[in-house]
Amino acid sequence: MQDKFNKALELLSDKLEGWFNAFIKSIPNLIIAILVLIAFYYISRYVSRLVGKIVSKKVHQDSLVGMITKITAVIVIGVGFFLALGILNLSETLETLIGAAGISGLVIGLALQGTLSNTFAGIVLSIRKSIRLGHWVETNGFAGEVVEISLKNFVIKEADNNMVMIPNKSILDNPIKNYSLTTKMRVMINCGVGYESDLEKVRTLTKDTIQKTFSQIQSPEDVEFFYEEFGGSSINFVCRFWIDAENSLEKIRAKSTAIIEIKKAFDKENINIPFPIRTLQFDNKLSLEKSESSDE
Repeated sequence: MQDKFNKALELLSDKLEGWFNAFIKSIPNLIIAILVLIAFYYISRYVSRLVGKIVSKKVHQDSLVGMITKITAVIVIGVGFFLALGILNLSETLETLIGAAGISGLVIGLALQGTLSNTFAGIVLSIRKSIRLGHWVETNGFAGEVVEISLKNFVIKEADNNMVMIPNKSILDNPIKNYSLTTKMRVMINCGVGYESDLEKVRTLTKDTIQKTFSQIQSPEDVEFFYEEFGGSSINFVCRFWIDAENSLEKIRAKSTAIIEIKKAFDKENINIPFPIRTLQFDNKLSLEKSESSDE
């Protein structure tokens, strides 16, 4: 029993001695590996700051800039970590880590497919020059000012001050109308006048009124006026003109102002804007005869 114990102790001693000798031999490599990790740590900070400055010129969302800089830092540190493992001759461990990272990345990617798609869509939207914070857009049935493009949602502030959060992926998958890409918008007004009206006078009066109301319209010829149909109670027309505007709220205000001024001008010239009249008829003989026959 004593011999077995001594033999085991000797084997343990030899094993520890071998480990110690291996450790002593690997000290230079260990020091180099540690220096590589430290160097890549500081390199990652420098590279992430540099990438942050470059990206911030294209992306105006702090959250996205922060995420991109962190991903850059992790990639640089990861490269340094794998180099350090190579210096320590841990090639097998390195291969195992790479394989595990690949499998883990696949599993995480499948589990977070929706989240990752929204994240990458948010990055794409932030880089696009055609969409910026403050732009007035219409998409997915909503219209308003773009107030935020986060990693998950595209946030719109509607004219009634409601905040609408739309997943970034839905923005990329659906059409989007950006009113702020142009400085002009067309206003259309539909109206009708009575059949007794002087149509030439109505047209001239309407165009003159619009020209006097909006300073950006240089002459009445810049206002389009067309009669469209003989309606049930009026002759209907459409009036179209351009204004300087970058969102639909300014367009609505301009349309409201134009309607008020046109109504004032028509009232002053005694031009009638008729409205449909419904006549109720109570002399239905068929109903009376049916009632009398049922009484009999």
